[in-house]
Amino acid sequence: MYVCPECAHEWPQSGEVNEDEKIIKDSNGNVLTDGDTITVIKDLKVKGSSLVVKVGTKVKNIRLVDGDHDIDCKIDGIGAMKLKSEFVKKV
Repeated sequence: MYVCPECAHEWPQSGEVNEDEKIIKDSNGNVLTDGDTITVIKDLKVKGSSLVVKVGTKVKNIRLVDGDHDIDCKIDGIGAMKLKSEFVKKV
């Protein structure tokens, strides 16, 4: 085991632990990856506009990013948006 001299945190020497990689899951618990196709499961109001992303809207070729809104995508008729993974499901 490796031990941090400052905080006494311990981790295995094998180095297989990768804490930097965050796993993002959809509303059903499926793991999302870059390039996936998703479907919106709830009407989402677009902030600063009167537009609404309707239930069942398919979004192709998503990109995962860090932050509160962890999906970066382009929706036809609306444009570039960021979505939360809890409001989508993988197709």
